[in-house]
Amino acid sequence: MIAGLFHLAWKFIWNTIIIMICSCLIFIGYKANQPMEVTGAPQDMTYVEFFQDRMDAAKTIQPSQCGWGMMLSLAALGPIYSVVYTSVAVNPDGQLAKMTGPDPNIPTGVTGAKWFEIPGIWWNTVERLSWTMLGKPAAY
Repeated sequence: MIAGLFHLAWKFIWNTIIIMICSCLIFIGYKANQPMEVTGAPQDMTYVEFFQDRMDAAKTIQPSQCGWGMMLSLAALGPIYSVVYTSVAVNPDGQLAKMTGPDPNIPTGVTGAKWFEIPGIWWNTVERLSWTMLGKPAAY
């Protein structure tokens, strides 16, 4: 009986995690194929097109001249910064906000956002960080 309850609880937790992961991947895939909302981005340029352009640009320059360095720093630090900056924007009076320095990539005007608004705020932060770290596209 107890084993059956543990098994049921485990299945529920496991299925919830799988659903959350799939939902996140669908959200990212959807947003990555929508036009970017970053100031200065060419009209109708998607995140996928932007990233492809930056990959092509990184391949054309010498490895010692930055190219892949910024790509690697975005891959390593982007997920951390995007979560921290989103948290700071939503909770500007929190402990994390007190320890975070000012940055133009931190969203403004989203204090106390509802839970369902946070994924959109996070994605906009990802776009801004990518735009800042990887620079403007060569041509579009």
